[in-house]
Amino acid sequence: MIGDIVGARLISHAGSLTNLAKYPASTVQILGAEKALFRALKTKGNTPKYGLIFHSSFIGKAHARNKGRISRYLANKCSIASRIDCFSDFQTDAFGLKLKEQVEERLEFYDKGTAPRKNIAMMQAALELAGPEYLLANGGGGGKKRKTSGGDDDDAKTPSKKSKKDAKGEKEPKSEKKEKSAKKEKSAKKEKK
Repeated sequence: MIGDIVGARLISHAGSLTNLAKYPASTVQILGAEKALFRALKTKGNTPKYGLIFHSSFIGKAHARNKGRISRYLANKCSIASRIDCFSDFQTDAFGLKLKEQVEERLEFYDKGTAPRKNIAMMQAALELAGPEYLLANGGGGGKKRKTSGGDDDDAKTPSKKSKKDAKGEKEPKSEKKEKSAKKEKSAKKEKK
């Protein structure tokens, strides 16, 4: 997505692809500029906007006023791409191509004002481009299942949290608890006699 050399430098600086995937996008953005970052924090100056990402062609294409914005956006997409590359079981370049298209659209948005496509639409297009092999290798491609707003069939099958607690007998009214404790005390007194 950002080029072979810049990607290799990022992975090398992070230590491994797994370590790079664990970093947040803000860290990926300034990776390679740690010395400048700590100097800025020490002197209470401006923190750096980019590190190794500066050598990407996308930063070079951007106007001076948009370099910081595009570096942040590029770091976000690099972080997503590194996580997909690291943790997916089936290797494909479909996501990288779509993420690259997103960055190019964002550059056009900063220059001309044309609205870029939404991230969800791009990821669905990448899944279609990756094919059914990708979905099978990575467990179906779905994350958390969301409730459908139309049907209440799920509610009939799964009891709510309150009814689960009541079924287990964990929550009882205070008056019942007092009655039980009073009975226990009476039975303990009778046993002592």
